[in-house]
Amino acid sequence: MSLITFGVVALDCPDPRALANFYAEMLGWQVTGGEDDWVEVAGPGGRTLAFQRVADYRPPQWPGQDVPQQLHLDFDVARADIDAAEEKIVALGAKLVQHDDGKRDWRVYLDPAGHPFCLCLR
Repeated sequence: MSLITFGVVALDCPDPRALANFYAEMLGWQVTGGEDDWVEVAGPGGRTLAFQRVADYRPPQWPGQDVPQQLHLDFDVARADIDAAEEKIVALGAKLVQHDDGKRDWRVYLDPAGHPFCLCLR
């Protein structure tokens, strides 16, 4: 067994609570509290996303690299549910920036703070 285990993925943002609420609603997870500068969202199996306030936050510029994304999150969705999932996340504040057009197995979105993420067909 390793001495090191995976803990959490943390995203920089201007408003941690707002972004935590977006991902909690999107995934059906729970905001587990936190301070004004750090808020966590907990899911099944101990999975955790965290959001930290950054002064003068600059969102990534996707697909350009003037302000690189540095990481992105992929979320799996059944092929039959992709349109309903898209409708849900857009209503929560996501923005579609690259549709799959039936040519790829994913669609790219920006969360309310500008982080790219994908809905991937499983």
